[in-house]
Amino acid sequence: MNEYRTEDIRNVALVGHQSCGKTSLVEAFLYSTGATTRMGHISESNMVSDWDDEEKERGLSLSTSLAAIEFNDVKINVLDTPGFTDFQGELKNAILAADAVIVVVDAVAGVEVGTELAWEYARICEQPIIAVINKMDRENADYENVLDQMRGQFDDYKFIPVMLPIGQQAGFKGVANALTQKAYLGDGAERSDLPAEYADSLEEANMELMEAAAEADDELLEKYFEEETLSFDEIRDGMRKASRSPELKTVPVFTVSATENIGTIPLMEALVAYTTPPRERRVNIARGEDADVLQAPHADGDPLVAYVFKTLNDRFVGTLNYFRIFSGAISSDGRYTNANSGEVERFNSLFVMRGKEQLPVKTLHAGDIGVVAKLTDTKTGDTFVDDNSNVRVIAPEFPAPLYMLAVTPRTQADSAKMGPTLGNLCDADPTLRWRQDRDTRQTVLEGMGQIHLDVTLKRAESLGVGIDTDMPKVPYRETITSDAESSYTHKKQTGGAGQYGRVDLKVEPAPEGFEFESSVFGGAISQQFVASTEKGIRAVLPDGVIAGYPVERVKVNVFDGKEHPVDSKDIAFQIAGREAFREAFRKAKPVLLEPIMDVNITVPESMMGDIMGDLNTRRGRVQGMDTIGIKSVVTAEVPLAEMLRYGNDLRSMTGGRGIYTMDFNRYDRVPSHIQDELIREVELEAAQ
Repeated sequence: MNEYRTEDIRNVALVGHQSCGKTSLVEAFLYSTGATTRMGHISESNMVSDWDDEEKERGLSLSTSLAAIEFNDVKINVLDTPGFTDFQGELKNAILAADAVIVVVDAVAGVEVGTELAWEYARICEQPIIAVINKMDRENADYENVLDQMRGQFDDYKFIPVMLPIGQQAGFKGVANALTQKAYLGDGAERSDLPAEYADSLEEANMELMEAAAEADDELLEKYFEEETLSFDEIRDGMRKASRSPELKTVPVFTVSATENIGTIPLMEALVAYTTPPRERRVNIARGEDADVLQAPHADGDPLVAYVFKTLNDRFVGTLNYFRIFSGAISSDGRYTNANSGEVERFNSLFVMRGKEQLPVKTLHAGDIGVVAKLTDTKTGDTFVDDNSNVRVIAPEFPAPLYMLAVTPRTQADSAKMGPTLGNLCDADPTLRWRQDRDTRQTVLEGMGQIHLDVTLKRAESLGVGIDTDMPKVPYRETITSDAESSYTHKKQTGGAGQYGRVDLKVEPAPEGFEFESSVFGGAISQQFVASTEKGIRAVLPDGVIAGYPVERVKVNVFDGKEHPVDSKDIAFQIAGREAFREAFRKAKPVLLEPIMDVNITVPESMMGDIMGDLNTRRGRVQGMDTIGIKSVVTAEVPLAEMLRYGNDLRSMTGGRGIYTMDFNRYDRVPSHIQDELIREVELEAAQ
């Protein structure tokens, strides 16, 4: 791979709903530029981007893949992102690392939930957007309908067709360029005269394109008013400015058939002409504790700022860190400081990736994207800087995990390796977490969905760790609803010094946590045995009284008792306090508390009835409804116990078009019939 200067680099993120054809588009790019001798196909499991065994088996992208494409003396770094909603972390980091977002839309299915998610992330990052309507050769493909959908769904953006289809469905044979007024048949390597029937529509598109470009620059606008025309370079320059403008929000629109390799070369020409070199990129950074912006332009001589947007763990290759250089340059055998950890890392060798193929390079210039292997203390989200810099790129805000599994090591050997392996996988993926749940005594792995966690466990297995899974337990709590008193005497005599202690106490509900106080007077229990009593009571709290769950929202008052001058000991009052507390707790009308979650569900408006009905079956309390575009948003409070597998059910109900977020709200009482069932299950378990 040749070295490329900053002005000869383009960084684009291919985004969109699953199965919209992003990976097939990469195949067409590689084939059209001679990087491959034949186009891969998903049915043959030979795609350059989807090279992982799990991706081949499932037939969909599971992580961001980098493909460096050399075209007309320019290197286009294409980040092929997964469209499945479980992998939003990969999508967000790829959009941050790129300089333009290419939203691929299915010409048949139109705007889908993955389209909307990717669009929203591009909006948050203030990234310019290019829309590509793909699969124009498919039955029921409709260019105009999809364009209208985008205009309706993203009504604050201005869509400007640059490439119009020549035919569609089985008759799709090429594209017409609104700028050059020429036709490009097949892959578009050669221009041809425009068919007469497209002249009027292309002339109209040319005027719209020129006006959009002129709006972005006062000088261009003045020239356009005077001469009523602009040069090709002026139009392209104006469109680049218009697409970056937060006020104009102009989106150039192109059309292709990736699998048939129609319109591919004109699209690559557009990626060079209509996207900005990386020197113009601004990015949010932190200088120490203060937020700031890394301003453009950037060059090799500037202080180094390089962001690690992806980490890949491989049993044989080791760890690969993918990074984007925002300013400065990186060379092989160089030493660079990780601003997050403070450690200095040595870059033994640098690569440019094409799928899994590693293409070695000696130097990567400002704006480029590359990979370094076998760093010791670097993870996704870290920033590399010069020795004396305290700059860090601000990572995106990642969604909270929605899906949980309880995990256990398969063998004793796996037990020692499971923690470090899960830790490494979570460091690589910001939407993945694992924790030891003290309440349920389970190791819990959390992610964005079932496929996300399935893939994570397969990766753990490929790293040599076998892990079994189970349904996670809900972290219920135990509390009381009334006051109660109890007295317990612990007496034990086995020859010699015995054990004796009596405790009288009262329990009552408390607003939160656990409170202990003593109102013993007259020396009925000395202070040291009051402390022993408290110790015995606190020993009960983690395991509960009625169902084995932690106790909270209880206040205990020890008001009387009795001790023996010889036989009273610490252990005697611990036991007496523990048993007195248990008795009083059972008398005080105990109940179970369950976690209640704030849930926001976004679905197509037509599916609202099904969602509302389903929430009722889950004991949900709807808090509000709203309409955003053609989508409906439901806000509800739902018990966590009813949401453990909601992602699977929502995907089934909505055909993958529904998404949701979930955050903890509070603990609330479990209905009595469910509580009885839970207690019965615990008793049966204990009896076995």
